[in-house]
Amino acid sequence: MIIETDRLVLRPVSHRDADQLVELDSDPAVMRYVTGGASTPREVIEEWTIPRAVAEASHRSGAGLWVALDRLDLVAARSVGHPEPASSFVGWFGVRAPRHSSESEFELSYRLCRSMWGRGLATEGARALVQQAFDDRGVRRLFAGTMAVNTASRRVMENCGLRLVRLHDCADTSITGSERGEVEYEILRTDWESSAFPWAHAARTSTHLIA
Repeated sequence: MIIETDRLVLRPVSHRDADQLVELDSDPAVMRYVTGGASTPREVIEEWTIPRAVAEASHRSGAGLWVALDRLDLVAARSVGHPEPASSFVGWFGVRAPRHSSESEFELSYRLCRSMWGRGLATEGARALVQQAFDDRGVRRLFAGTMAVNTASRRVMENCGLRLVRLHDCADTSITGSERGEVEYEILRTDWESSAFPWAHAARTSTHLIA
């Protein structure tokens, strides 16, 4: 399923995205609060990240990993008959069912190229996936987590209607700021159905790029 917002087109990840995902995870600034700046090996992305996302999307409605593309770049390229340009790559957004949870819940995650930071794109894409997750009537809870010191990511969660519910010890104590721990935010279906979110229903879904 393709998801469109005002500035983004989100399409399901595929094996052709490996190069861009490897490049994204090779930026120490992008990976600062994930691995302490260490890059993700190509084989992990090709043999685990992408196959797992493709498999989950085929087995669980609403779950998956979406590559985010700049809508204007994509429209411009398609208008002259060009394929999807590499310059349109913004990053990725994902929702998945935790492997060891018996709850009806999804975990939200996202990762954007450093050049795309500070433009509100993370919030725009994440909001679209919050809506996508709760379109599945069986999902009771959506949550997201990050390091407590990652204020930019926490702001995205808050802008999507999630609220802080838990603090955890940081699993990797070698990362700068780990002594502050990790935070978990959530939004429940009851919150989604009882609260007014002005941005809800702004995203559009289709089966083709640029509907």
